[in-house]
Amino acid sequence: MSLKTLSLEYLLRPSAKVSGKIPALFMFHGYGSNEEDLFSFASELPEELMVISVRAPYNLEPFGHAWYAINFDAEQGKWSDDEQAKESRGKIVQFIDEAIEAYNLDKENITLLGFSQGTILSYSVALSYPEKVKNVIALSGYINENILVDDYAKKDHSKLNFYASHGQVDQVIPLEWAQKSPDFLKKLNISTTYEEFPVGHGVSQQNFFSFKKWLEGHI
Repeated sequence: MSLKTLSLEYLLRPSAKVSGKIPALFMFHGYGSNEEDLFSFASELPEELMVISVRAPYNLEPFGHAWYAINFDAEQGKWSDDEQAKESRGKIVQFIDEAIEAYNLDKENITLLGFSQGTILSYSVALSYPEKVKNVIALSGYINENILVDDYAKKDHSKLNFYASHGQVDQVIPLEWAQKSPDFLKKLNISTTYEEFPVGHGVSQQNFFSFKKWLEGHI
């Protein structure tokens, strides 16, 4: 399938569906990576899904991409550029809308899959605009409340489904940050599955098979 010109760069695996609206899964990679990273999962995911792996908009030197800057400052320590993150949230929402129109996607059956920084943005998109998303697979990330829209708590999140997982020895994003997510989501009346695995900042084979099984039951 030829790629259409949308506002962000991406890779695409076509759906096996031959008629009707197409369910879709959008992938959002981590800091310093690119759209090829998570796309390695695509061939193993349910055939009816169109899989679209998106490149983050900010270029890093000498290579790689980011959804927002992470700065390392002697006084402040490590801190994130929340304004850039909010801009990326808007870019992702625009991109999803463009892809729905371009590829005849089912807007009622949109799944987000993120890793690390891509998970932080997936949380931000789904919690800010729950009407646009059905499922979220949140790998090795956490909820940054500072990049949610102001009135997110007033929205209806009851149709959302979350699968979240984290490595028990993650050296990049502390486990306790991820452990706050289930309670946060349950307060918003969101169906949530949360798991931990004996790995660092990555996705083990066990983790992959677990979220794949979850996804098969939710699309």
